[in-house]
Amino acid sequence: MLVVLALNMTVALVKIVVGVRTGALTVLGAALESGLDMLNNMIGVMLVEVASRAPDEEHPYGHDKFETLGALGIVGFLSISCFELLREGIEALIAPRAPLTIRSTDFVVIVATLAVNVVVVAFERRRGRKLGSVFLLADASHTATDILVTLLALGSLALSRVGWPWLDAALAITVALIIAWSGAKILRQSIPILVDERAIDAHELRSVVLAVPQIRDVRNVRSRSTASGQLFAEVTVAVSGETSVDAAHRLADAVEAAIEREFGTSQVTVLVEPG
Repeated sequence: MLVVLALNMTVALVKIVVGVRTGALTVLGAALESGLDMLNNMIGVMLVEVASRAPDEEHPYGHDKFETLGALGIVGFLSISCFELLREGIEALIAPRAPLTIRSTDFVVIVATLAVNVVVVAFERRRGRKLGSVFLLADASHTATDILVTLLALGSLALSRVGWPWLDAALAITVALIIAWSGAKILRQSIPILVDERAIDAHELRSVVLAVPQIRDVRNVRSRSTASGQLFAEVTVAVSGETSVDAAHRLADAVEAAIEREFGTSQVTVLVEPG
């Protein structure tokens, strides 16, 4: 995260310089995107450390949701940038601005920032998948959006240079809509975790449990997942009334093993009742 923070800080500063010098709204929008990447990284440095802590007395299910809260923070920043860029783009369409002065060096530095963005996205996605980090994957998606925004900024500079500066405002509005889409995508990934949406279809979970020998019935199942992909499940099973406590305990272990074998890393609570 510290490496990515340094890269995004450099990219943001370069885009700000080019955007202010040329007055290109699309470049300023790209600078805002990179600035938000930088702020997200600062949040990530703090939140990822908190989310990785082991469960304790006050947080018996762990701290993974802190990471999901960080992902929602990204959406907040995206909303601000989307609104500001839309406003600037609409104002520029209503009241056209003076033609932009574009230099060849502007293209070179923006292309360089594009290359940095590509490296950052590849790095964060690889690490996010390896660590099961929803925050890193969300930040990688945000930076991937930055790549598209940077491409639009390059297109805006090229069109302005050939005498179509009014298209800069139209492209800035396009950039704002892309930012809004990126925020909606992150929300779709984060909200189910925060509201404890079921992680596994109840019928599928019942089928796995009923496949364990001597389980007569499955009376209740519940499941949820964490940001890192860990499954929590609660299952109530019915067994023969003549089953001893020791045998019931072994059956509960067998149910836990079956669920973990089928669905991956999990913590399962099994309640055994007489059938």
